[in-house]
Amino acid sequence: MIAAHSLDGGREAFARMAWVDSYAQLSAVDRDSALEPEDLERLSIAAYLLGRDADSEEVLARAHNEYVRRGCLGDAARAAFWLGFQLFGKGEMARGSGWLARARRLVDDAPDPCVAQGLLLVPAALQLMQRGDITAAYDTFSQAAAAGERFRDLNLTTLGRLGQGQALITLGKIAAGVALLDEVMVGVTNAEVSPVIVGIVYCATLDACSGIFDVRRAHEWTTALSRWCASQPDLVPFRGECLVRRAEIMHLHGAWLDAMREVERARDALLQRGERAAGAAVYELGELHRLRGEFAKAEEAYRLAVQWGQKAQPGLARLRMDQGQLAAAAAAIRLVAEEARDRRARSRMLGAYVDIMLAVHDVPAADVAADELSKIAGELESPFLRAVSAHATGAVLLAKGDTRSALVALREAAAAWREFPAPYEGARSGVLVGLACRALGDEDAAELELDAAQQTFETLGAVPELARLRELRKKRPSSSADRLTTREVEVLRLVAAGKTNRTIADELGISEKTVARHVSNIFRKLGLPTRAAATAYAYKHELV
Repeated sequence: MIAAHSLDGGREAFARMAWVDSYAQLSAVDRDSALEPEDLERLSIAAYLLGRDADSEEVLARAHNEYVRRGCLGDAARAAFWLGFQLFGKGEMARGSGWLARARRLVDDAPDPCVAQGLLLVPAALQLMQRGDITAAYDTFSQAAAAGERFRDLNLTTLGRLGQGQALITLGKIAAGVALLDEVMVGVTNAEVSPVIVGIVYCATLDACSGIFDVRRAHEWTTALSRWCASQPDLVPFRGECLVRRAEIMHLHGAWLDAMREVERARDALLQRGERAAGAAVYELGELHRLRGEFAKAEEAYRLAVQWGQKAQPGLARLRMDQGQLAAAAAAIRLVAEEARDRRARSRMLGAYVDIMLAVHDVPAADVAADELSKIAGELESPFLRAVSAHATGAVLLAKGDTRSALVALREAAAAWREFPAPYEGARSGVLVGLACRALGDEDAAELELDAAQQTFETLGAVPELARLRELRKKRPSSSADRLTTREVEVLRLVAAGKTNRTIADELGISEKTVARHVSNIFRKLGLPTRAAATAYAYKHELV
């Protein structure tokens, strides 16, 4: 009676996702008398979700062996597949391959079609993706999804449709791919599939959203999965990844201290379990330390991230720029630019590349990078990337002296950041809007923009940006005129004196065509429409 009660209790606890209770009761029954293979599978899942990976593997292997002993080759193949898939997730490729090979042999020996046939299509499709044969991968994932429907196995159907969505996005069919991912995530958050594949689906979906810079969708699904995790206090495997994503969203929205607490929890959990995702957690922690001016902690975090397989760029290059080590920053980001081949990798570093190139006064290089970023943003149709691109374009135009065009791009960026909202990025764009207004002689508007940016930086604790802004505010308002050459200043003074181009040419001993070119450059650099405006500017800034 006690054993029966514990078995029923273990099954009931499993159904309501009380993993500690389920594991305890099923384990107790198993110690007294071996569980049936179906209950061994439940015990294996409960152990996995509690982070007891070794126990989970041992119990699932027992279930597999019992299925083989009973001649249930299809069930044995299915258990072997999930054991191999679980080992692949941990990075144990040799053991994982061995179990998948066993699953294939059992499928061949099974007298009837079984769900494992469809499950084995998933790793085959993933291999095709890795080899770059995306069309073939899509077809194979489609076969897997169809097999899931045929065998009424939602886990297989979910994995197949997940792969279809990923393949479509890779093929550039973003809308269709995202629609499939949304459908898959609905099933995940409604608990329609095994908790074992929830982490797989979520990480793949977030990776796809990250690849197309779909921040809003990533935020929405992170929130949904966070609620799913919160409903299971015992859950271990997915909390680390979930916390990292939550921290990234909090970071974007300006809740830096909350983000730091979340990512520290994720770091500790992932380091303890030895998961590679720890690298992403530590890198995010480094970014938060850098933004707050805690440079020693940031550098330590970047170095640890590299040890866990995470690249430290562009964060480390930005750190060197913040530390005033401009040559080191430029060398690092140039190397990253050379190594980044695919569109996704390049788009992640181009914003930093533009900032650093402008810091070292390499405006042509920044101009080329901003143009490339604009093209990628247009291809991906990503609001987030468009905001990054508008900021970069505006910064380059400002450096080139095309102030009015710069102001248009920078206002577009600032408006986009407000929509997310992303206060830090918005304040950075606001600073450049202020500088553009100052260059155009609108000191009141400039002060309003700079005041707003300073308040945001102070609220966030963005120490490096505050320091830069305070230095900028010390400079005299007429700094835009410093972009004029000596000859252009001479021409501007004569224009302000009311002289024609022919008179100026005679007075300076140059051709009238050259004077016209100087006047055009002056108008462009200062963002002025007419000679009258140039005259007013010259008097206002005491150039006459």
